Amino acid sequence: MLRLLIVATACILCPAHAAGAIYKCLEGGRVTYADRPCPRAGAELPVRAAQPPDPETLARLDRARDMALEIDKQRAERALLDERDAERARRAALALRKRCDKLRLQRRWLEEDLARTDAAAREAARIKARRQAETLAVECPA
Repeated sequence: MLRLLIVATACILCPAHAAGAIYKCLEGGRVTYADRPCPRAGAELPVRAAQPPDPETLARLDRARDMALEIDKQRAERALLDERDAERARRAALALRKRCDKLRLQRRWLEEDLARTDAAAREAARIKARRQAETLAVECPA
């Protein structure tokens, strides 16, 4: 959008005489136009100078350019915020996955300990393993 505004501004501000002369040529019964003098019959067409740009139009173009720059700035800021949010979410997901893996490992160790305990300590180990399984189920429902 900014490029379009720059081109439009350049077209408005560019004087017509910068384009050079235009020649109307008659070649084989056909009329052609060229930027060089005709080899046979032809005439140079008068090129009128462009009128100076309207100050209101220039002001409107300036406002449009400023608005386009502001939109681009806001878009860049939003993209940066989105990128930061995505990185934060990625880190949070990684931390949760590590926490869940740790809880699963602790549950497995407690189940192994429960299998090796004698009858007297078995109930305490069973309660500990059940609590660990409940913690895992709450923190890592999947």
